[in-house]
Amino acid sequence: MRTTVLTTAALAALCLLAPASAAPPAAAAVAAPAALTAPAAPAAPAAPAARAAPPRLGSCAAGELCLWAKPGFTGARQVHELSGIDIESCVPLPAGTGAQALANRTGRPVTAYQSAECAETGEFETYPGGGTWVPQTPYRVRAFKVWEN
Repeated sequence: MRTTVLTTAALAALCLLAPASAAPPAAAAVAAPAALTAPAAPAAPAAPAARAAPPRLGSCAAGELCLWAKPGFTGARQVHELSGIDIESCVPLPAGTGAQALANRTGRPVTAYQSAECAETGEFETYPGGGTWVPQTPYRVRAFKVWEN
């Protein structure tokens, strides 16, 4: 009985020469030694879950109270400076307008009211003045008060 031994180089040459659709010759069907085979590549790690980007802060300079018509610091913006506000007085927003996002950079606490008259029967919330950014208020703001520290 005669045995044919193929080297790895010969086996590789046979694989390169044979068309992809052709059946391998009987001798080529012999598996290569384990030491010569490449280990299976590990599965690629799953892509990390996409993280939601934090809301982009709106433009509001130090010393200002900025109010935006829409959540996420979008829509028409109103800017109020301390020089134009009576401290501890109700400042209603123009009729028919409101705000759904705000930034308090006045350095003083600001209370935002749902009521245009600063009535405490509606919703209201006080925001610290050290730089508070609220991308979405829990209600439509229609008036505010700036307080002494």
